[in-house]
Amino acid sequence: MSIKKTLHKMGIRALIIWIPVILIVFYSLFPLVWAFITSIKPTEEIHTQRVKYWSNNPTLDNYIRVLGRTDFPRQFLNSMIVSAGTTVFCVALSITASYAFSRFRFRGSTSLKKFFLASQMFPKVLVIIPLFIIMRNLRLLNTRISLILAYASFSLPYVVYMLLGYFMGIAQELDEAATVDGCSRTGILFRIVLPLAIPGIVATAIYAFINAWNELMFAVMFTSTREMRTLPVGLNSYIGEYGIEWGMMCAAGIMTAVPVILLFMFLQKYLIAGMTAGGVKG
Repeated sequence: MSIKKTLHKMGIRALIIWIPVILIVFYSLFPLVWAFITSIKPTEEIHTQRVKYWSNNPTLDNYIRVLGRTDFPRQFLNSMIVSAGTTVFCVALSITASYAFSRFRFRGSTSLKKFFLASQMFPKVLVIIPLFIIMRNLRLLNTRISLILAYASFSLPYVVYMLLGYFMGIAQELDEAATVDGCSRTGILFRIVLPLAIPGIVATAIYAFINAWNELMFAVMFTSTREMRTLPVGLNSYIGEYGIEWGMMCAAGIMTAVPVILLFMFLQKYLIAGMTAGGVKG
């Protein structure tokens, strides 16, 4: 009797745990699955009165049209260059800043950290005009550099704080032992701290990359020619004045999501390790 009660309780607990998990997974994956189904439908099957959950004649015409008749390849290249540049820029600066905040106590360090955090309170709409004026005066409009600088200005504060928590979790006794052995501060950073901080660095790099990959507002404001457009701007162009190219937009959206999905698949263990370890000190 007790075994049956135990099994019954375990079954109830499993339901309580797994039902929300299944609902969350369904809620997260359904838009992506539906976009893929729409991308392989012919145009006549998309615009129907009754919803069709699968195509009778699956086709790759939408993908062929996107790759062959639009600027998607150039937009993909621009997004890749801008996202990679933003990631390298943010990671390089955040490593030095986070290491300094975690190892040194200097006048104004607390205020400076609060300033970093306060900068995240301002929405993009509030600073887009000042940034536009700055980029125009520097003659950087309609260039990839303007997008890299703009994206980094919003990603960098959070990246610094994210990596700061991880550096604070690395014992300072390691620094002291290396100093006794004659290692310089630069040597300690590159030979001891950075190898231990790889999961945290990867986590911050993924965050900076995805932020830059998905950003739309700055890309619309700072670029004016087709040669400099990024993927989010290209996706927005499928929405016309008199209609929406649903098939092509879904096909382009699926191809846009593939790099991010692959990034998570290959680096998820580093991302999880960096996110969890960065929140623990000692």
